[in-house]
Amino acid sequence: MPATPAWPPASTPRLFMDSPLAPMATPVVEGAAAHYLLNVMRMKPGDPILLFDNRSGEWLGTVAEAAKRALTIRIERQVRAIEAVPDLWLCFAPVKKARLDWIIEKATELGVARLQPVVTERTIVERVKRERIAAQIVEACEQCGRTALPELADPVKLPALLKHWPADRALLFADEAGGVAIADLDAPAPAAILTGPEGGFTDRERDALLSTAATRRLSLGPRILRAETAAIAAISLWMAQYGDWNGAPEPLR
Repeated sequence: MPATPAWPPASTPRLFMDSPLAPMATPVVEGAAAHYLLNVMRMKPGDPILLFDNRSGEWLGTVAEAAKRALTIRIERQVRAIEAVPDLWLCFAPVKKARLDWIIEKATELGVARLQPVVTERTIVERVKRERIAAQIVEACEQCGRTALPELADPVKLPALLKHWPADRALLFADEAGGVAIADLDAPAPAAILTGPEGGFTDRERDALLSTAATRRLSLGPRILRAETAAIAAISLWMAQYGDWNGAPEPLR
């Protein structure tokens, strides 16, 4: 007897909708997303699609109507509840465009809860294009299966960040001068990782960080890492030690 094909298929497109989803709702996909689904994926009525709304989880729908520039989707059922991501922030000094893109994409895929741009004395890129970063977050979530988007905070200068730092949130400082291995740190959630700009932190900034009670000096090994490499390495270490990497993803129901 032949096996029943998986439904929905693994190739089913996945899309973020910034509106509440519910059974029998009929959201309309327009713009660039509609162009991609219609002209690249060649979707037609009856084809399945997975939608998530950053509110209630992930839903299975089918194309009810495919017009020239828009698709109407009929929501059938919920397949996953919204995930509970580990309470880890990434506080990062903005770097040049391509490297910043990589930080945003990979940090989102790895599961951070909040992205916090931090302006330091040596930060070259002080103006952050929020709309561009938000679009990259959505694209990364669509690709990696996240049902909850990380929060994107407004840029803040390092002194202001430290002045208002919550006492109960460990601040893991990737210190080039040395630190402690993640296994020897007591830094479960809530926690945050701080990485610097291309030129690193100044002595004044380093002194301010080390005088902050929540700071924990984190070692990232014997080599000097680029800002984007340090961010992803630190997230990976924390997720393996304190995060949600020990569990399997929830299957579709």
